[in-house]
Formats: sequence, structure tokens, C-alpha cells
Amino acid sequence: MRYSETITIEDLDTDPFPHYARLRAEDPIAPVPAANCWFATRWKDIEQIARHPDFTAVSDEAPVNAAFGRPNVLTSEGPTHAALRGGIEPHYKPRRVADYIDALVRPIAEAQLAAFRASGSNDLLTEYFEPISALALARSFGFMDVDTPTLRRWFHGLSQGAINFERDPARAAICAAAVQEIEAVTLPLLERLAKTPDNSPLSHMLHSGMEPGQTRPVEMILPSVKVSLLGGMQEPGHGAANLMVGLLQNPDQFAALRADLETRLGPAIDEALRWIAPIGTMMRTATRDTEVNGFAVPEGTAVSCIFASANRDETRWDNADAFDILRPQKAHMAFGQGVHFCAGKWFAKAQIEVAMRVLLDAFPRLAFADGPPEFRGWEFRAPRHCRIAL
Repeated sequence: MRYSETITIEDLDTDPFPHYARLRAEDPIAPVPAANCWFATRWKDIEQIARHPDFTAVSDEAPVNAAFGRPNVLTSEGPTHAALRGGIEPHYKPRRVADYIDALVRPIAEAQLAAFRASGSNDLLTEYFEPISALALARSFGFMDVDTPTLRRWFHGLSQGAINFERDPARAAICAAAVQEIEAVTLPLLERLAKTPDNSPLSHMLHSGMEPGQTRPVEMILPSVKVSLLGGMQEPGHGAANLMVGLLQNPDQFAALRADLETRLGPAIDEALRWIAPIGTMMRTATRDTEVNGFAVPEGTAVSCIFASANRDETRWDNADAFDILRPQKAHMAFGQGVHFCAGKWFAKAQIEVAMRVLLDAFPRLAFADGPPEFRGWEFRAPRHCRIAL
């Protein structure tokens, strides 16, 4: 039996990195029955799969299809993918983000910080980073009147479907309830935007590339709305929490960051995303019998490209398991690879930067309240809390 065939979902949820390291060394493209797919764990293999003509994003095995429906921007190709991405991307290009990010995120962060102080809580994850992430994405996307508890309920429900590789009926039911609630809110919004367009991604998804007077069918849009809500609410908040944990575990690096925030905050954000990728996987399917760097992959095989493993590849980074904001900067895979790389990359990083600046301005000294937190997850990985002593 191959080592990959002994790995359980609990192993991965608890700490996937030792398993990824062994797979990189011994069996880098291998079946993992517990996840109902194969894993690709090395940088060079994932880089090739993401651009390989024998692999497609179109997959019957991807959990997001069962959870959110199709077509969606994650598991489509060609003109369909271009049309769906074309509605989302313009609002999140780097120059566009630079124009609005501070005005959008700073008031949210300042209000959340005030609420955090008033609440008596000391958990930055649940009371600061996650709410900022949810509200910033929702407001930027066009959901102007949805409150934080609702957004967080949506996030939790959607995540249960997106990570349901093991096809757990309980997870599927939680996701289905969230999807029903999201559609009940989104459909009236789309109906209004069909008649009175604005500059939101929701509006662009309806109108972009269409003839005057025509709109894209809502059935084509809704799955990608759910994908965007989940990714956009999840990655910045958890990326910021991962950064805070890394800094609190390494006081010398935290001091170096504070001493030169202008130069070091951007690289620190990228290092946190590399160290623990909030979104750790991307699914691809082999369209025929093929090979990747000498490893045979049969036709129809669903391969999960493990970005979180590629980001710790020993052939690319020295001491790759360590959090080190001063290491030489190299591209990482936290936002994916190929034509499906995350359209919200610059929005996510800029949002983390604003949230961190507001926090560090308010609290000149931070430390763990009760020691480093436990992390959970492999498809999505984050600390379970980030409790601080002020």
C-alpha cells in the first residue's frame, strides 16, 4: 500500500504539512482515497499541471460543483470561463483596487476595532479579521445591506460545501441551507441591476460582454457569485490571522516589521500567505492518459494541486516550514496558478494591509493571551482563534 493511501481526512485537518513533505519526497503525484482524488504536492508538478493541455478545470469531482452549481468560474474553461471572470475581474485589478481600498476598508476596520474593544473579547480572528473580510468583500461586490452575522453564516455554510471532498451529507446540508439564503438575497438584487446597472461586480456579471438591452442569465451567474463570496470572505481574514500568529510567534520579526512598516508589511503579508495558504488546493482532471514530469496520470483522474504544499517545497525555499518575513521574496501559489489564478489577489492583499495598519496603530504592544492557537484544515487552513493580551 502506498503511503498516500493511508492518509485520513483527520490527518490532513490536524496538520497536513508532514504528510505533504513525505509525499513530495516519496510519491509527489499519488492517490489519496480519503479525499476521493490524487494529490500533486511539488511546485514543479503543480506549475506544469496548471498549464498542461491534458488537464482541465472542468470536473465532475470538484466539491464546488455539487455545492454551488455550474458553470462556475472555478471549474469552467474557454469562453465560459472568460465570460464569468470578465464580470468579476475589472473591479479587482491592482490600479482599481488602489483607488478605493482605503476608503472602503479603513472605516470598516475602525468600526470593527471599536466594537472589538467594547465587546470585551480578545479574539482578533472572530471579532476583527473575519468581520472586516466579510464586510469588505460584500460591500465591494454589491451586497450593501447584508449584515456581518449573515455574511459569516454564509461563509461557514459555503465553506462546508467547498471542502466536502469526502461527500459528507451533513456538510452538504449545511451548505445547501446557506445557498438557499444567498439566492433569496441575490435574485432580487440581480433583477434590480438588470434594469439599473451600476459599477459593482454583480452588475458587471450581468452586463459585461452582452449586447445592449441583454443580460446574462442569472442561472449562469449564481454559482460564481457563491464562489466569489466564499473566496473573498475567507482568504483575507484568514491570511491576516495567519500573519498575526506568525508575528506573535516571532517577536524579533514583529519588531523588525514595526521598525520599517512601509517596506516590510507587503513582504510580510506574502510570507504569511506562503507559510499557511488560506486556500490550499485547486482541482484539475486529466483529459487523457498523460504524464507529469515522468509520473503517469490516467485519463479521468481528479488531481488536487496542493498549493499549500508547493509553498513549502524545499527545492524552492530554504527552511520552507519557517515563517520568515525577511527571507528573499519569491512568487508563491496562495492565489493559484494559470488562467484560474484568484482575480481578487490584489484586493485581498490590500485589505490585509489596511486592517493591519489600523490594528498596529491602535495597539503598540500585542502578545498571545494564552499561547499560540491550534490550526485546523487543509483545503482551508486557519487558526481556530487568535486571542491576544492587550
